[in-house]
Amino acid sequence: MADSKASFKDKLAQGIGKFAGSRFVRSIIDAGYGVIPFTIVGAIFLILTVLPQAFPIPGFATLYANTLGKFSNMFTVVYNANMGILALIFGGTFTYSYTKIYQTEEKLNVNPLNAVFMFMMAMFITVPQMKMVNGSIQFVQSLKADNIIGGGIAVSASGITRIGSSGLFTAIVMAWLTVQIYRFTIKHNWQIKMPDVVPAGVSNSFSSLIPGLCVALVVVIIDLIFIAMGTDIYNVLYIPFSFVANIANTWWGVLIIFFLIHFLWWFGIHGANIMSSFYTPIALSNMAANVKGAHLFFAGDPANAFIIIGGSGATLGMAIWLATRAKSTQLKEIGKVELVPAFFNINEPLLFGLPIVYNVNLFVPFIGAPMVCSMTTYAAFAIGFLPKIIVQQPWPTPVGLGGYIATVSWRGAVVAILNLVIAFLIWYPFIKRYDNKLLKQEEAQKAAEANA
Repeated sequence: MADSKASFKDKLAQGIGKFAGSRFVRSIIDAGYGVIPFTIVGAIFLILTVLPQAFPIPGFATLYANTLGKFSNMFTVVYNANMGILALIFGGTFTYSYTKIYQTEEKLNVNPLNAVFMFMMAMFITVPQMKMVNGSIQFVQSLKADNIIGGGIAVSASGITRIGSSGLFTAIVMAWLTVQIYRFTIKHNWQIKMPDVVPAGVSNSFSSLIPGLCVALVVVIIDLIFIAMGTDIYNVLYIPFSFVANIANTWWGVLIIFFLIHFLWWFGIHGANIMSSFYTPIALSNMAANVKGAHLFFAGDPANAFIIIGGSGATLGMAIWLATRAKSTQLKEIGKVELVPAFFNINEPLLFGLPIVYNVNLFVPFIGAPMVCSMTTYAAFAIGFLPKIIVQQPWPTPVGLGGYIATVSWRGAVVAILNLVIAFLIWYPFIKRYDNKLLKQEEAQKAAEANA
């Protein structure tokens, strides 16, 4: 029975590890990292536009209006220049990484930069809104209060709407489709080859001619089929992804996300990376929607701002206790090593050195603490105490400061610190018992060495 359990655990870990290492997941993770600098730059300028709300000090609003407030429209332009093209940034980074992986691992003669240009072409084929009228394709034309459609291109104050956060899901599919078509054509030698004497730049441009034509034809055919059905790629893809996004904004959806993150981590698999490959587009889209007036919970980076304080498992309080109160030598030394990194949400020394991974003594608090913290955060948001997230803070931002930046409110800092305390209270009985267990083992070992 024990062997069968071990075999099942090994097979599960192997299967999940294989998925985590898949080319698609690795590329999505790279894309998520790729957009972080742009979202942070946008966030800096967004904060400049909401300073009076962030600091409700008497007289400050007037001071702001007479100084920085005069440039708020320009700050908004900078924000929109980042978040307003988020689909292109995310999809372009994904395309580059995905193509680079195939280039390296399959030794294909594909050019990542050319792939990005083909993705841009494919993406912009899906941008115009068109309809079938008497057997003819016509551009949609309409005028709304905040969304003007001219020549099929919908624009708002933030720019072309479909290349912003709302187009993230379309961008992912277009990027994947572009790379697969490019890969297929190159593997089957569907390309124009130039003589060796031709400069590399010219040769590369011609080598992408047939793949680019194939990408355009495939996307156009797909789009035409949907237009004939009274819709388009963008709307078709938005339906299932919006359904998933709605789940992520429910309390039980949040619980599932954080359970899976830590369940995978317990097997030694980077659960945050795997799950973020699914929820990052949703969180980015929700954050952009929050800035425009929506009120969505799962936006930006709620995990590092409020829930996994100190790293996966919400271990900051426990790390402080280890460094200052642990009696066993093993845990005390690990606590000293982990103490500083924990303040920046880094806890690999605990995950693999304590260890937490595969440690049945610590399974319950490792899974339970972040799940409870996710619910206290959700409850604070639901009752209106915690403001919505409008900024994606850098993930290593220390406790309290991350919550403040994410919401541009002192209440965000309060919720984060409250969760730090709650997580430690959940960890305490388990880590105390584990410390006593290790202390007895160390004392027994010392006694045995002394008798020897």
